[in-house]
Amino acid sequence: MGRSSSGQPGPPGAGRGGRKIAAGAGAGLLLAGILALAANMRAAITSLPPVFPQLHGTLHLSTAGQAVLAAIPVLCFGVFSGAGAPLARRFGEERVLGAALVTLAAGLLVRAAAPGALLFPGTIIAGGSIALLNVLTPSLVKRRQPERAGLLIGLYLLSLAAGAVVASEIAVPIFQATGGGAGSIRLTLGLWAVPALLAAALWSPQLRFRTLPGPAAAPGPAIEPGGAAEPATALESEPGRAVGPGGAAEPATAPEREPGRAAAAGRPAARSPAALRRSALAWQVTAFMGLQSLSYYATLSWFPTLFQDRGASAVHAGTLLAIMGAGNAPTALLVPALAHRLKDQRLLSAGWMIVTAVGLAGSAFAPLGAAAAFMLLLGFGQGASLGLGIFYTVARAPDPVTSASLSGFAQSLGYLVASTGPLLLGFLHTATGGWDIPVWVLMGVVALQLVSGWLAGRDATVPPVARAG
Repeated sequence: MGRSSSGQPGPPGAGRGGRKIAAGAGAGLLLAGILALAANMRAAITSLPPVFPQLHGTLHLSTAGQAVLAAIPVLCFGVFSGAGAPLARRFGEERVLGAALVTLAAGLLVRAAAPGALLFPGTIIAGGSIALLNVLTPSLVKRRQPERAGLLIGLYLLSLAAGAVVASEIAVPIFQATGGGAGSIRLTLGLWAVPALLAAALWSPQLRFRTLPGPAAAPGPAIEPGGAAEPATALESEPGRAVGPGGAAEPATAPEREPGRAAAAGRPAARSPAALRRSALAWQVTAFMGLQSLSYYATLSWFPTLFQDRGASAVHAGTLLAIMGAGNAPTALLVPALAHRLKDQRLLSAGWMIVTAVGLAGSAFAPLGAAAAFMLLLGFGQGASLGLGIFYTVARAPDPVTSASLSGFAQSLGYLVASTGPLLLGFLHTATGGWDIPVWVLMGVVALQLVSGWLAGRDATVPPVARAG
């Protein structure tokens, strides 16, 4: 029996109602925190390319320096992503995410304090922090709210895209409105520390939780209706940690499988995660992931400058980049759901690569007045590529443990490949003095995406791997 606020016994079910209200409030805080996290995961990156010409004029940053600056965040994604899982096992996902938001703000403030000396070190700190947010936020969503993971991940992607769009749209207007001098550069570089600190404040209620990976599920796929493989997890809450009858905390476990079922199905024995290096399919998934990231970050980094060289104003160039970002969101959400309904995804992948190629060519070579339409088309294609790349890491794995290993393999190597994109385009632009050859090289990258996407889209899986330890 529940109790009223006066301490007298309340009607039956009042206690349960109070718990439901508390649970609802907790879920609301978690949602607000996730959306705030996501909004900060691209803003610090997409706000830079629209002001590259201003960085050149104010800080005398060369084209080579701009290329390195554009490549640093992507390189950090590849280098620091592997630290996410060990840190989460030691401290819990919530605390690592909270710390990453604080270090993100610190990195942005560092580069704004002395851009001439600390622009690159501050960007490295910010890029490493975003790498941890990239890896752990989707994982935490699936562990904390498995029954609503599809909805929450969709909202997370929308918030991420919204942050990217807003940052690229307002970077130049802020620079111009504040005078366009050295102080404007500092403000433009450090502005995004404010939403990062606000996100850290919104995330602070989650720090009392400590979500850790739990024991591996028995061999075999555990696919949710949305198509995502869900690993078992353990969730600790301090205070009030859930305990079992014997007093020990009980991690969530997967349903038991019938003895011999995996063997009867002819499933090969689990191998070390290193065995993925010997799987052609794993390399095909990795190639697709890396090439789609290379294409995205190369266009993100240099197309604002390309448009300004073609006669667009700095504000117009930033708006065109924002339009590309707006196109990413719907296809990144919808294409994986469509892919899940298909036996294989070869034709789906090929179709979207053609859309990407048309958008890319039209954006670079069609009249400037048509650039908005082609940038939207390019955004649609890039969003579909991202959605398919993430989908492949699930669909091409036979079980959740293998999916996690394949995702880590594809993303760590893929981001290292992608970091060459901004560098390559900057070098080619400097060497040729124009944009035709850099754009045709990007068209070649899209052709390679088509081939790797066709191979990765086959109805096949990589060999299962065993959980380390």
